[in-house]
Amino acid sequence: MKPAIALEGISKSFPGVHALSEVSLSLYPGSVTALIGENGAGKSTLVKILTGIYQPDGGTIRVDGAEVHFPAASAAAKAGVTAIHQETVLFDELSVAENIFLGHAPRTRFGLIDWTKLNADARQLLSRVGADIDPTIRLRDLGIASKHLVAIARALSIDARVVIMDEPTAALSYKEIHELYELIDRLKADGKAILFISHKFDEIFRIADRYTVFRDGRMVGEGLIAGTRQDDLVRMMVGRDVGQVFPKQQVAIGEPVLTVSGYRHPTEFEDINFELRRGEILGFYGLVGAGRSEFMQSLIGITRPSAGAVRLDGKVMVIRSPAEAIEAGIVYVPEERGRQGAIIGMPIFQNVTLPSLTRTSRSGFLRMAEEFRLAREYTSRLDLRAAALDQDVGTLSGGNQQKVVIAKWLATKPKVIILDEPTKGIDIGSKAAVHAFMSELAAQGLSVIMVSSEIPEIMGMSDRVIVMREGRMVGQYERADLSAEKLVRAAAGISETTP
Repeated sequence: MKPAIALEGISKSFPGVHALSEVSLSLYPGSVTALIGENGAGKSTLVKILTGIYQPDGGTIRVDGAEVHFPAASAAAKAGVTAIHQETVLFDELSVAENIFLGHAPRTRFGLIDWTKLNADARQLLSRVGADIDPTIRLRDLGIASKHLVAIARALSIDARVVIMDEPTAALSYKEIHELYELIDRLKADGKAILFISHKFDEIFRIADRYTVFRDGRMVGEGLIAGTRQDDLVRMMVGRDVGQVFPKQQVAIGEPVLTVSGYRHPTEFEDINFELRRGEILGFYGLVGAGRSEFMQSLIGITRPSAGAVRLDGKVMVIRSPAEAIEAGIVYVPEERGRQGAIIGMPIFQNVTLPSLTRTSRSGFLRMAEEFRLAREYTSRLDLRAAALDQDVGTLSGGNQQKVVIAKWLATKPKVIILDEPTKGIDIGSKAAVHAFMSELAAQGLSVIMVSSEIPEIMGMSDRVIVMREGRMVGQYERADLSAEKLVRAAAGISETTP
């Protein structure tokens, strides 16, 4: 079968970094190819070359056997290449329909936008991706999962022949993920060539037909998924065996550090009661919309609760802002690292040291050497992949940005750290590094709250798990009593007696 698009000998370099070295990739009609690799392996750079954002330093791109050039994103789109990115690139102040058809809206014979057709076509596309969304409302009124579905509808609004999906399930619920699988099956049946990028092996083995593995900017393996073992892919990805992804240390759990009682919010959550003990990793599990992140954001002063009390080391705390939470020793690593975590445009070392300026300054003057020392200490422990600490954090892969955000808050030496989806978008090798560091921190007496939608992570790292559904605590399990079935049933509202 002839590839719909083929990249041959593609190379791309940036100052101090060889992002891609003579890599090749072929995508076939009616087939899903999984692109697998650690953060920093070159996957994002390849996607940007495919979509015309970057131009390669060497190599060729062929569509149906003919050599082509994509000098701009518009050229790639015209050739039928479209991408659905992990971080949605949309405009909050525009309507859903305007976002979907931005740049190619249907027009009347007088050249004006045909608003009736625009909204009707948008509604049809949203229905196609299983989204019950009014196309006339502003995007800012939607949640993260709904925005992601709008991004998928936008990508499908052109008659694409090649569809790139970069971590498309990261913000979707269990139901929405399976609806996406059905959509991918329909796209395959329509003859689309699909490039699927994911760190979740269950997804890869569920939907991919082929695989290509990148490591350190090189293509190190490709083949058919059928007959391939997960261990084989992991070995190719990291160049070694990853013996333990969840290296949980046995830690003596101490006295209560954080106590939350009667906590409620008028619209997001209610009746939250729990204790977090010294050295404990407390997992919060639930489906999208369960209220976990909303509760955590209220706990650190981003939003105000309507009732409830918080005690830290036995002392009643009234936290009115994130600054007060940080001062008290409670820090929060957000799920949306691009908007709420990393400061794009600033170098890595300044991102890491920003909340710790009193430690890196003297007499009101910053000491750059101390900033570099502090940043190096924490980024090296998290195995950050970067050319240098003065590199713009915006040039890092998503997983490495996440490591910078975690390092930033750990550098403040908090009493309680809240990690909201700490390994979202991070490859299996880096997950092991983050988990090992998390376990090390607990062993040193830090109290950890981990919000995660990944059952293996919740079960592998938690000493205790609280399950939330529709803003309420609906289950609490000790590590010895954990099972995937119990967690899913509680999160989905399925009783233990239901078959």
